[in-house]
Amino acid sequence: MSELVVENLTLSFGGIKAIDDVSFSVEPGEIYAIIGPNGAGKSTIFNAISRIYTPEAGAIRFRGEDLLKRRPHQVVDLGLARTFQNIELFENATVLDNLLVGRSARIRSTWLAEWFFTPEVRREEYAHRRKVEEILDLLDMQAHRHELVRDLPYGARKNVELARALCAEPKLLLLDEPASGLNPEETTDMSFWLKDIKEELGVTVVMVEHDMNLVRRLADRCMALGNGQVMAVGTVAEVQGDATVQAAYLGSAAA
Repeated sequence: MSELVVENLTLSFGGIKAIDDVSFSVEPGEIYAIIGPNGAGKSTIFNAISRIYTPEAGAIRFRGEDLLKRRPHQVVDLGLARTFQNIELFENATVLDNLLVGRSARIRSTWLAEWFFTPEVRREEYAHRRKVEEILDLLDMQAHRHELVRDLPYGARKNVELARALCAEPKLLLLDEPASGLNPEETTDMSFWLKDIKEELGVTVVMVEHDMNLVRRLADRCMALGNGQVMAVGTVAEVQGDATVQAAYLGSAAA
């Protein structure tokens, strides 16, 4: 069974179709890239999957579950986490505190047990902190654990957002332009971490990305969008060689 299935997804804003009859599927353990020019509808698809937007038509199923019947917090409970184009962190909190926020979807104790800080709550708190420590180790972020997010350079902030998403223990991770704003060295580090996330944690990854070097390095399959429609699906080489994709990026004369 496919991890994620999107069928005939359609969504409009003010009469303009941002997504027009888009269908694709993502297999378990895959790194699936979505590429396309600015305004192609890539982030809109992410917003529909994570239930920020409700599409006019179509279906979205995650591990057989109908996501359109779920609220955003329930999507996280099912095992789906995401990052954003624009970093969304608690600037005045430490890295450690931001990552602990990522564990909120996994809290199972009641407010009454929290109030009395029962042994069960203490055990759960220990488990949450142990998971955060594992993610800090995975992404080599221990040196930043007590720093305020506002004091970190941009690349480190991107890593914090990725780490927070991983703290939710997702089965499917949506990454919206993970390499945006990173220098070449940081992008290389990101590629290694995404491989580790796939291979060591067993997380399926769907990423929107403009850096084609990163896409070529990581993606098992790729989908190109243009004007809200699917232009091509296949391996990165197949998609890059498609005449419609070349025309969208380079112009029909160059293609």
